[in-house]
Amino acid sequence: MIEIKSTDQLAAMRGAGLVVAKALALMTDAVRPGVSTAELDELAEQTIRDAGAVPSFKGYQGFPASICASVNEQVVHGIPSRSQVLADGDLISIDCGAILDGWHGDAAVTVPVGTAGPADLELSEATRRAMLAGIAAIRPDGRLTDISHAVETAARTAGREHGRRYGIVKEYGGHGIGTAMHMEPFLPNYGRPGKGTRLRVGMAVAIEPMLTLGSPSTDELADGWTVVTTDGSRAAHWEHTVGITEDGPWVLTAPDE
Repeated sequence: MIEIKSTDQLAAMRGAGLVVAKALALMTDAVRPGVSTAELDELAEQTIRDAGAVPSFKGYQGFPASICASVNEQVVHGIPSRSQVLADGDLISIDCGAILDGWHGDAAVTVPVGTAGPADLELSEATRRAMLAGIAAIRPDGRLTDISHAVETAARTAGREHGRRYGIVKEYGGHGIGTAMHMEPFLPNYGRPGKGTRLRVGMAVAIEPMLTLGSPSTDELADGWTVVTTDGSRAAHWEHTVGITEDGPWVLTAPDE
């Protein structure tokens, strides 16, 4: 079952998306050495609730926080903690979701902490470029894996430009979104074009590539949530929620500007 929204319903999702965009912008500004991931989580929750929304993540299948804060080798689903204090040179991926009037928004950014190394900055930019390529590949009546192929192609192209081969995490990917945070269809970040679900006006998907500086292989920690690279290499994660309109993609979690 794939949820098809009306134009008004996509506009309602845009409201949730703007809440997420504001929370991510404030957290990005707050990232610096000495700040704990728990402090970022508190900022996000306050921002979301002040907007009359509810954090999507908090309580979701038992998740204890309002954001996922994944540092360095942590790929996704990192649990914020007072003991995890950011240090100069770290790389943090922040994933945030909000529910407003029953509709979900979901987005993620990767932020360097203080003075980041060139490889980390290139990794983050490659991941962002892959996300943007996936967004640009959306066409009504296209196919789901058109997005997947665009993400993979952009990641491979960036790797050649940067003189390395980025690992594309395959166990996790994008998803449908709307009245629930995770809905059909699952959206891989790799694959041949022209396959899978036909893209229809009114669908909404979260596009979220995750790239690594080394192996794409991952493990889940004993906390049951935090996903890390098996080789300890650093990872980046970017995400936007995108609605499909007759004119193409509408990035629902992008700031107004």
